Amino acid sequence: MSRTEERASQPGGAPPNRVPAVIRLLRPRQWAKNVLVFAAPGAAGVLDDPTQLGKTLIAFAAFCLAASGAYCLNDASDAEADRQHPKKRRRPVAAGEVSVAGARRLGVSLLAASLVVSLGVGNLYLLAAVVAYLAITTSYTIWLKHIAVIDLAAVAAGFIIRALAGAAATRVPVSDWFLIVASFGSLFIVAGKRSAEFEEADNGIAHRAVLAEYSPSFLTMVRSVASAVTLLAYTLFAFEKAHLSTSSIPWFQLSIVPFALGVFRYALRLDRGEGGAPEDIILGDRTLQVLGVIFVVLFAVGTYTS
Repeated sequence: MSRTEERASQPGGAPPNRVPAVIRLLRPRQWAKNVLVFAAPGAAGVLDDPTQLGKTLIAFAAFCLAASGAYCLNDASDAEADRQHPKKRRRPVAAGEVSVAGARRLGVSLLAASLVVSLGVGNLYLLAAVVAYLAITTSYTIWLKHIAVIDLAAVAAGFIIRALAGAAATRVPVSDWFLIVASFGSLFIVAGKRSAEFEEADNGIAHRAVLAEYSPSFLTMVRSVASAVTLLAYTLFAFEKAHLSTSSIPWFQLSIVPFALGVFRYALRLDRGEGGAPEDIILGDRTLQVLGVIFVVLFAVGTYTS
């Protein structure tokens, strides 16, 4: 009997996962976060250019490889701690389905591949963005995740670098308001992730020692401030875009409504104790998805018809 089957046969054990362990180790669901690379080129209105779209797709592929490589190395590093977590103990390395050495070899190979792929855009800016992402994730795994507040900034920086990578690949300018939206929106999501860890794990502090330095009220304050700044910055960004538009229809101003409702909807899910896996909320909340589609349509029409 395999180890997975043995666990499933025990009382209360999880059913066997039919997805191969190596695929689960790569966490393809997490690739949804890399859609952020399309944000800056999309806001700049260059995605209708096949060349620029191709460069953005290369950036997306490079970050998928980089992210999966980082997850492999992180899971290898955190295997012992993950075994104490009610959900993370099912990860392939923690569960013994993939060896620590095997995860490290795969992680290094994927990181190297991401660097090679990033050169496909024809400039070194995307390579610099990937290197910065790898530096942040490596520093986080080794050191930064143990420092309260700095750990929030480090995880948020991973989202921000993704958003800037699209601009790096296509060489489009980035608005100050866009950067603020990306920064505080990322902080909002990360603070929600930390808040959810209090709700999801009975032994959360043992699994992530830095949680002992936080309190639910502090993280709620961070979420409130981050969401407020995000909404204000996006509103100003939308009006900045509208000022440059020649359209008589206020597409950008209208996009503020689904954007704000999306933030509120996500905040509601966080208030319920969810948010430990942001991709699960985004991929599993139909209302949030509809609001996202409406937002993208309004913003895209305003960008590509003005």
